[in-house]
Amino acid sequence: MTNKLSDKDKKDWQKYINSSERLHSKDLEQSNNQTISERSIDLHGLTLEQANQEISQFIENCYLNKVKKINVITGKGMRSKNINDPYQSSKLSILKYSIPEYIKNNSELMKKIIKIDFESVDSPSKGSFDIILKSIR
Repeated sequence: MTNKLSDKDKKDWQKYINSSERLHSKDLEQSNNQTISERSIDLHGLTLEQANQEISQFIENCYLNKVKKINVITGKGMRSKNINDPYQSSKLSILKYSIPEYIKNNSELMKKIIKIDFESVDSPSKGSFDIILKSIR
């Protein structure tokens, strides 16, 4: 691989960064009949409240856009500072456990869901789980 850029590449790059044009998101190009099979969301670093709000909006958006499967990345909770707090649940203060419980207890979200992969949630080696969504009628 060469480390030198051609003059044309340099000019093209300079033209791009000086323009107001931005790259088009292919995710937004979906037609009404097209189905996206899978999307992911990473909730690392969010508070419980932020994560609950994000996952609610994400599930709603995916459902409306005919996504079939959502991969929710929460992390394993190994570095959670909540583990050392005796006044908090050692499980539900960690996103890995609290997010699936939040979804399960939200009847509006559950109307859109076929299955939550609780086996992955319970696995100590996994920091993510899948949600299978129903189709829009």
